[in-house]
Amino acid sequence: MTKASALTEETAHRTLVAVCEQVGLDPAGAELIRIGSNAVYRLAKPVIVRISRDSETVENARRQVAVARWLASKSYPATRALDVDQPIELGGHVTTLWESASEREEYAPLTQVAELIRRLHDLDAPASLALPQSQPFAKLDEYLPDLELVDLSDAVFMRERIGQLRSRYDALDFALKPGVIHGDANVGNVILDRDGDPLLIDLDSFCLGPREWDLVQTALFFERFGWHTEDEYRAFVEVYGFDIMTWPGYPVLAEYREISMTLWLSQKGVSDERAAAEVHKRIEAIRTGGSRRDWAPF
Repeated sequence: MTKASALTEETAHRTLVAVCEQVGLDPAGAELIRIGSNAVYRLAKPVIVRISRDSETVENARRQVAVARWLASKSYPATRALDVDQPIELGGHVTTLWESASEREEYAPLTQVAELIRRLHDLDAPASLALPQSQPFAKLDEYLPDLELVDLSDAVFMRERIGQLRSRYDALDFALKPGVIHGDANVGNVILDRDGDPLLIDLDSFCLGPREWDLVQTALFFERFGWHTEDEYRAFVEVYGFDIMTWPGYPVLAEYREISMTLWLSQKGVSDERAAAEVHKRIEAIRTGGSRRDWAPF
């Protein structure tokens, strides 16, 4: 395996040019949309190129492409993988290519988010897709070393809190039948395409597991963050057909999501003072039961 160079704008663009040459696309005029866990480009031709930080994600990238092609075979409205041999490993990075659904980022209303989640939960994945079982706490364990670099005392507290949360999670009695889940379903992952129709994106966390995971973020964003109105949330519940906030396990999944959002940000906090301050503020809110309504987006 080739050792990955750090994912900077320079190395990402170099990888972009090499990948485009390999698949016969023109990188001229490519727009860097964002750079974080991935570098994401939009080409002049309606194609999205995602470049990972390292090649450890190759299996996940293969799965994303396979999931996208399976969803396309079911006429399910999700992001479509470009019809090329992919993922592509170059320079220690893994690249995937996708059809660009729109030139602007416009999110679907919650009723359409609920409809797509409900339709997804109606599907049964074939065994050939080899979807993994949900392992939510494995991701938290990956983030903790970054938090230790930001604030060791916060890391000690969070490690203990995660241990308590894991015990509570293991005791949960889920209300919904498990199956295919997006794993990160929320309004930010359902966009409107050029025709104004909703489209599910970001298939990184696709797996098999409790369906409640695809409902908790919408409830959390309404109940604790105030990002959705009560009318919007009630409409979401009516379309999907289940209110996760009435289930006794909701607070456990909600706290998990808060911790996950905070630990994810700790990666940036290692080199970004503003992100580090936000991480500390969030942990204090978790520690004391303080308001989440001032959590800044990143």
